[in-house]
Amino acid sequence: MKIYILQPVIAQIGLMVALYIWLTVARTLAVRRGEVKYDAFVLGRSEPLRIARVTRNLANQFELPVLFVGCVALLVALDAVTPFDVAMAWAFVAGRVAHMLVQTLTDNVPLRGQVFTLNFLAFLGIAAHLALISVGLP
Repeated sequence: MKIYILQPVIAQIGLMVALYIWLTVARTLAVRRGEVKYDAFVLGRSEPLRIARVTRNLANQFELPVLFVGCVALLVALDAVTPFDVAMAWAFVAGRVAHMLVQTLTDNVPLRGQVFTLNFLAFLGIAAHLALISVGLP
């Protein structure tokens, strides 16, 4: 079962790689078009909005997803992965993709919060399973 939980982790990593590529291309094109100079990206304060959205989402990928990967690693190390964990992992990644789309393509903060809640609940499912294991429950 533990091999199946690695697939959503790889998908999450793929999402992060795609965001790095998107951000690199968007910044390069903005400079080539004369919209900004490279120094606009030093602190990100004068980035065009469409690029700032991608920048912020990429930063978000190093928040909750890091905890997700840590929990998955612990479940794998403990040989305690269940079908529930795999389902929650896929739900988490689907939620991260939806969150990325809302954050990078819109200014709809309430919708972004709702989508985040879905992937947060999926993360809590995995974390709760790990917590139960830590106290000796299945």
